[in-house]
Amino acid sequence: MASFILQVPNSLRTFSVSASSNGSPGPSSGRPGPVIVELPMEKIRRPLMRTRENDPNKVKELMDSISEIGLQVPIDVLEVDGVYYGFSGCHRYEAHQRLGLPTIRCKVRRGTKETLRFNFTEC
Repeated sequence: MASFILQVPNSLRTFSVSASSNGSPGPSSGRPGPVIVELPMEKIRRPLMRTRENDPNKVKELMDSISEIGLQVPIDVLEVDGVYYGFSGCHRYEAHQRLGLPTIRCKVRRGTKETLRFNFTEC
């Protein structure tokens, strides 16, 4: 697995990133695939319109699991013009919040404002 340093705006730190090997288009196709990165919790914007409440039992189970073995599946994040929008992983995100963790592992994909319109409506 390839590793490299992602330089982000001064408002964030420099994070270590590793490329995804999930079959997504990679550099050879001209379109970079998603990357896995630890992002500060406060830098991720959550859905504007919540359509459902998180299951408190699932959040508690995730809190226990994350405390014991760490987050195993990153949340999906869309980066549009340097802003990060979370559009999946609501229970994992809430578990991290309740545990007071400063960062969360994210699978970051780049998108446009048009992409954002279709992905940022529910959790």
